[in-house]
Amino acid sequence: MDIHSPVHALDFQLFREKQIRVYMKRDDMIHPFISGNKWRKLKYTLQAARAQNRTHLVTFGGAWSNHLLATACAGARFGFKTTAFVRGEAVSNFQLSLCRLFGMELRFVDRSAYRDKYALFDQYYGENEQAYCIDEGGYSVEGARGCAELFDELDQQYDHICCACGTGTTLAGLYLGKTARGIPGQLHGIPVLAGGGFIRKSVEDLLQQPLGDDIVLHTDYHFGGYAKTSPQLNAFIHQFCRRTGILIEPVYTGKLCYGVFDLARQGYFQPGTSILLIHTGGLTGMAGLHDRLEHRHTE
Repeated sequence: MDIHSPVHALDFQLFREKQIRVYMKRDDMIHPFISGNKWRKLKYTLQAARAQNRTHLVTFGGAWSNHLLATACAGARFGFKTTAFVRGEAVSNFQLSLCRLFGMELRFVDRSAYRDKYALFDQYYGENEQAYCIDEGGYSVEGARGCAELFDELDQQYDHICCACGTGTTLAGLYLGKTARGIPGQLHGIPVLAGGGFIRKSVEDLLQQPLGDDIVLHTDYHFGGYAKTSPQLNAFIHQFCRRTGILIEPVYTGKLCYGVFDLARQGYFQPGTSILLIHTGGLTGMAGLHDRLEHRHTE
């Protein structure tokens, strides 16, 4: 299936005052469950599994992982058996219920054992010739290759291209796509975890090359860490959704948007420049933060 998502302009007074043009690549519209960068990261991963005659996808994630749901749905759609090692104690939630609905087997493991994911795979599936291991979040060269193709869908160039970062795979793919096609412009990553400077090494390890100044990381927008939020971030998300009709969540794209808006306020982007934000989807994961977002709404 071909991948394509539209680009929407974002019209805010702040951007008009700063004389910048800001757009959003709506990868959240690719698929309801294999959405955003998840579809892009799985595209060549599933092709690699198929080429090796592997029929069983085994992967890893937390209890609210969008990657697990995307893998479960992709497995159902393209004829793979799927299993996930889920970090932490056994729980039941909306996200995991959808995974099970798509046929995924869930194996809950304690956090200590989860730290060595490849040892887990070897323990349970090392002798299984049908099993294919997919790293947490789809982190892989194949995943980056799929994300690189985003540039083939753009009908104009941008001075700045920005994405949220969890594993660094999407940012690595943007780097691959940009350099391979000779496209100008600066890449920006907004890590959603505390201490997000490690993303640079993750990208360099994946690509097996130093990045130099081609990528800029903005590490001050994690709001306390992965899946952490704050009243300030929640208020921003409510205002953004009401103003645009575009749903964003507080784990990835909410932090991306907040960061870009804050940088714009500071005058980081020169007047006349254009900026593209990548909406990486994963909206079903919002259910895990529903109470916090709803609390802000009723204040």
